[in-house]
Amino acid sequence: MEELLGEFALLLALFVIAALYASVGHGGASGYLAVLSLTAYASNNSVWLKQHAWSLNLLVAGIAFITYKKSAFFNLKLATPFIIASIPAAFFGGYVEVNEQLYDTLLALTLMIAAWKLHTTKRNDSSEVFTNIPPLWVALVVGAFIGFLSGIIGVGGGIFLSPLILLFGWSDAKTTAGVAALFIWVNSLSGLIGSSVSGQLILEWEILLPFAVAVLIGGFVGSKLGSNKFSQKGVRNTLIVVMLIASLRQILDLFGI
Repeated sequence: MEELLGEFALLLALFVIAALYASVGHGGASGYLAVLSLTAYASNNSVWLKQHAWSLNLLVAGIAFITYKKSAFFNLKLATPFIIASIPAAFFGGYVEVNEQLYDTLLALTLMIAAWKLHTTKRNDSSEVFTNIPPLWVALVVGAFIGFLSGIIGVGGGIFLSPLILLFGWSDAKTTAGVAALFIWVNSLSGLIGSSVSGQLILEWEILLPFAVAVLIGGFVGSKLGSNKFSQKGVRNTLIVVMLIASLRQILDLFGI
């Protein structure tokens, strides 16, 4: 009975994470990694954790992208250069080893600073017209860097791309969510393909299936709320919360919690 309750709590946590992240167009990998690291699944190596987080990302980010695109919150011209550069970078990112303590410190600081900047930067997303898309070379460099970083740590990269788009005024909050969702989807797929090509693919389907059901339901609920119910300000504020959660996860990692 205790084991069943523990499994139910885990599935409920995955559902909530998927709903929260999908509401801003994200897949939730950083949240899944945080939750799994607090369970018996933490005994698996980082490759196992990354691959299962990417798999869940594919489901949730896919739902988020379809939902936001149906609601006309997507900009192909903005998304394309980021995606083109990120695909090969995410593929190769998984081959690089970095000092985990240094990485966790820098990532936590980056996310907290970006969240603070989003909170203090006032922007009327509902009425402003966004035509200031980044120069091609900037988008390619940003896409490659985020893709590479995503491949290293096992996320889709939306947690980095979304605040950049909003901070530089390249789009509104809801269109940013649609762009981020597709960006996350292709990076997660690229990471999984890289694992497969290198012979490291170790997906355990009997474990993944109940996880998938939980995040599918959560992703559907969250993306519907984000695209149809939340205001632009609501999506923006939810993104800030998501980023703070992700930074907290990195801080906990630093202290071995």
